[in-house]
Amino acid sequence: MNSSVLFGLSTVAYVFAMILYIAYLAFRRNQVGVIATTLTMAGFVAQTFAILLRWKEFYEIGQMGILRAIPLTNLYESLIFFVWCLILAYLIIEFRYRTRSFGAFVTPIASLVLAFIDISGMSTNIQPLVPALQSNWLLVHVMMSFISYALFAISFSTGLMYLIVKTEKRNDPSYIFWTVTMGIFVIVLAAMGLDYLTFKFAVKSQEELIRSYLFRASFRSGSGFVSVLSLAVAAGLLYGIWRYGGVLRKIVGSFDLSAETLDDITYKSIAMGFPIFTLGGLIFGAIWADQAWGKYWSWDPKETWSLITWFFYAFYLHSRLMRGWKGKKVAMVAVLGFVAVIFTYLGVNLLLSGLHSYGSQ
Repeated sequence: MNSSVLFGLSTVAYVFAMILYIAYLAFRRNQVGVIATTLTMAGFVAQTFAILLRWKEFYEIGQMGILRAIPLTNLYESLIFFVWCLILAYLIIEFRYRTRSFGAFVTPIASLVLAFIDISGMSTNIQPLVPALQSNWLLVHVMMSFISYALFAISFSTGLMYLIVKTEKRNDPSYIFWTVTMGIFVIVLAAMGLDYLTFKFAVKSQEELIRSYLFRASFRSGSGFVSVLSLAVAAGLLYGIWRYGGVLRKIVGSFDLSAETLDDITYKSIAMGFPIFTLGGLIFGAIWADQAWGKYWSWDPKETWSLITWFFYAFYLHSRLMRGWKGKKVAMVAVLGFVAVIFTYLGVNLLLSGLHSYGSQ
């Protein structure tokens, strides 16, 4: 059995777990929740062994030492590891807070990421490392960065859920914030999906799709009518989410997670993720950069956006611990912080050029 088979099994387990978590949320049958948790754990175990097997396969192909053979050298491997970290964080939360309702939110994220890998035709081949990556620092820098990304993803989801639960009036700034944020995410994902369906036969890689065809099927279409129609649909969707956001509030309110619990999870996720990101993402990354390129810091786009991300979460902790901010204010900072994470992780690699451009392979 090779790693791809185990990755496939974990994907199937997460998809079925997602369905069961949603069913548990709808019908409140404890047996359904237990099966969903069991499937999630089975998928996590399968994915863990898959990562270890791919590590072994990479080591046998590259013959560069066990620490340099960690499978975190391209977009496919990083997405797989991100899902692994996300599921691990969720399982810890489930057993720590004794609630399964959050699984109906986390497992769809994992399933969507894994489904994106399959439908996008992303290369899953083991690729040789470029010289700059052939270092033992790869293990600590990349692994710690993605562990922190997963924790920040948890804080994003709980921060957004907190805002949904705690806002009722449509003219409340925090209500407008979360509805617009959610609407933009949905619009961007839908537009990118339309790009892929329209141009998938015309491009050779995901990087080319993003760089050359981003929003070409909608907002940046050569047809003025299509562009105007896309803007009108996007505006209608934003209005619909704003107008009927109360429905989502009732759904999230049915979770057996209080606003205080959501706030606590948000804080603890960032409190754990921030030092890991500081040490692994910035400090170890700077040491590795000095060894690879002769400079600790070169204001490469990835480095710059990593620093911007760091400032978001530093501001969150400073505001909460030193200024006494709680509730909606810091929840909005947590949501914006993860927007910066997404751009640091994907946007920089696919839209900008720099020393980290190999990360999009």
